[in-house]
Amino acid sequence: MIKIKTPEEIEMMRESALIVSKTLGMLASEIKPGVSALYLDKLAEDFIREQGAKPGFLGMYDFPNTLNMSPNAQVVHGIPTDEPLKEGDILSVDCGALKNGFYGDHAYTFEIGEVAEETRNLLKVTKESLYLGIREFKVGNRVGDVAYAIQNYCESHGYGVVRELVGHGLGTKLHEGPEMPNYGKRGRGKKFMEGLVVAIEPMINMGTRRIKQLKDGWTILTADGQPSAHFEHNVAIVNGKPELLSTFQYIYEALGIESSEEDEFRQTKLVL
Repeated sequence: MIKIKTPEEIEMMRESALIVSKTLGMLASEIKPGVSALYLDKLAEDFIREQGAKPGFLGMYDFPNTLNMSPNAQVVHGIPTDEPLKEGDILSVDCGALKNGFYGDHAYTFEIGEVAEETRNLLKVTKESLYLGIREFKVGNRVGDVAYAIQNYCESHGYGVVRELVGHGLGTKLHEGPEMPNYGKRGRGKKFMEGLVVAIEPMINMGTRRIKQLKDGWTILTADGQPSAHFEHNVAIVNGKPELLSTFQYIYEALGIESSEEDEFRQTKLVL
């Protein structure tokens, strides 16, 4: 079901989203060779609780951890393990937080040390496609406009766009309507309205778009074993235009990166 949010509810959702953003920023300083995903998971759980929120994923559908941690060929929904991260790995970290009855939920794919150039380009293109999709999230457009923008850009670079997993509406439930696929045709699907809040999240594979699932019932892998990237933002329609509720700026601050990529999607000034 699609649930339109009031301006007051959107501000509460911004608070939840920024808790996730701050958690990812805190983790950015800790993600390095030799560190385990389980260690990072515990840091995240403690940090979220210190912000007066609850981990959004822990126990959801019986998921056993705070974070989805998906290295290399894992697309999404990876369960944290005690295996140390290695130089050259990539790690998708998907995090959720629940505060004031509303969820924040977004993701970032991190580089571990020096990463191969072709892998770095996959991450670059995937993140660029996220913002191309967000630009289409406005009053009068439809789900297919966002989907087409992401699919067209990623496939033009030779990458596989995952079909089976999609973005979604967000609110008092982690998954609300509408579904937000990363593939589709312009002018198709649900029409966007003022006050809609969604999670847009391209999941893009270096090779085939096809995936498989591990026997743990959670972890999704690329079918050909090549790397996959995942970036996700929470976005509301405010004054007819896309307004970012989440931010990667805490990550960039931790990593010493300067970026203006979010500026056009922020009507409310972000104070770090």
